[in-house]
Amino acid sequence: QVQLQESGPRLVKPSQTINLICSVSGGDITENDYYWSWIRQPPGKGKEWMGSISYSGTTSYSPSLKSRIAIWRDTSKNQFTLHLFSVTPEDTAVYYCATSKAERVDFDEYDYWGQGTQVTVSS
Repeated sequence: QVQLQESGPRLVKPSQTINLICSVSGGDITENDYYWSWIRQPPGKGKEWMGSISYSGTTSYSPSLKSRIAIWRDTSKNQFTLHLFSVTPEDTAVYYCATSKAERVDFDEYDYWGQGTQVTVSS
């Protein structure tokens, strides 16, 4: 059973960076054909796919976020990370990490999800 756990600061000031870690257990982030994604859900809105990193380290980002997002990984720790730069209050959301066997799938087709972590952008 693969388990994912998000961690990071819950309160970030405008113009700063959201840095989140997704720790993975029960599975290897370098395992063939798996993609590791970040997804968020702002209050009162639907889920938004932000980007992913593949088993081989290839990244893919949402066009709307591409200018200010980075997803990295640390294979020695079996973790992947989200870095969202120059944030505004509109980036306030519950942030999830999840995994799937394809780069882009419907939200109900992800194999495993983290529990999510609330991040608030406010001064």
